[in-house]
Amino acid sequence: MKDSLLNESANENNVKWDNIIKREKAIYPRNTDFRTDFERDYTRIIHSTAYRRMKHKTQVYFSPQNDHICTRIEHVVHVESISYTIAKYLGLNTELTKAIATGHDIGHSPFGHQGERILSEIAERDIGEKFWHEKNGLDMVDKIELLEDPEGNKQNLNLTYAVRDGIISHCGEIDQNNLKPREEYIDLQEYKKPNQFNPYTWEGCVVKIADKISYLGRDIADAITLGILDKDLKELYKILNCEEKEIINNTNIISSLIYDLCSNSSIENGLCFSEEMFEKINKLKEFNYKKIYSSDKLVKSTHYFRLILNSIYDVLKESWNKKEKIEKICPELLKDFEIWLSEYWQLQRDVKNHNDAIFDTSDEKEYSKAIIYYISGMTDNYAISMYNKIIEFGTTE
Repeated sequence: MKDSLLNESANENNVKWDNIIKREKAIYPRNTDFRTDFERDYTRIIHSTAYRRMKHKTQVYFSPQNDHICTRIEHVVHVESISYTIAKYLGLNTELTKAIATGHDIGHSPFGHQGERILSEIAERDIGEKFWHEKNGLDMVDKIELLEDPEGNKQNLNLTYAVRDGIISHCGEIDQNNLKPREEYIDLQEYKKPNQFNPYTWEGCVVKIADKISYLGRDIADAITLGILDKDLKELYKILNCEEKEIINNTNIISSLIYDLCSNSSIENGLCFSEEMFEKINKLKEFNYKKIYSSDKLVKSTHYFRLILNSIYDVLKESWNKKEKIEKICPELLKDFEIWLSEYWQLQRDVKNHNDAIFDTSDEKEYSKAIIYYISGMTDNYAISMYNKIIEFGTTE
């Protein structure tokens, strides 16, 4: 119902407010700044390089020739729009949902969830940890992404707790109805797996739901555009309970999901779909996994992605204490990695660099972790370009 969560909004009257706006480190003040904490978080995210690179990262369909097929950054914009609509209707803080939604996928690797699984295989093997984009997103804003302050000093994004929590808590892959925020204020490093905890705020819960609303409909619409579902449209019409003459599009799916969610959500029920709609959502998700995410083209592309990412990782890993050898294989890759790594390692760094030194490159495991962070930030095209440089033979004079 309209404004049903107004009293739970993230504002000064919320009992969680001091925790919600807390930052791990103070960021520089601006005497002329009239932005709120969440507006400032939002602009810090959109000025980060990780945000800009999402325009060249796979959402579902790798390297589509059709310019109208969704990329990672379009998905982020869709989630922001959907979460804004829901939050505004329910009386929640739209500035907070905007910041969380804009940064929620900032930790995604190249090649979408397929690339994420490949990097996780590497991480489990060499550093004993799983790689998952929600945790990588938190690490990106806390440790990796750098912005210059007015004096030219490089600092991490230093976002509020509520936005950081929303990023690591946003997992939309889990089937969950009646979603409510957790009460506990926790150290976000306690997260060991996706969806371990509910978000801390109602706004974080909205983004978590909006993520699912966004990808369910858009992935279907793109699949129809690409002709992937030509033989399966009758099954889709049946799930959606509509006539074959009716138009199936993303707008209709999103509209019905938002209306149902807003009509059924309350403090008592949490963010809640009707039983009928929730059943339909689960059937749509099952349909997408069976007909889209497991389609031949997507499955076959995984072999290509695995070859690219493992090749890049292996070449960079061989550079540990063997710089001369690796320079002969792919000097451009090594140079770019060393420039990136110079911002974060334990040796002498620019005095204007005020972020923490997070890697001890004399330790093999930490060096491997640095490579995984570095690869996770790559765009699809950059990863392919580096792979091609690894396997190509230079000209001779």
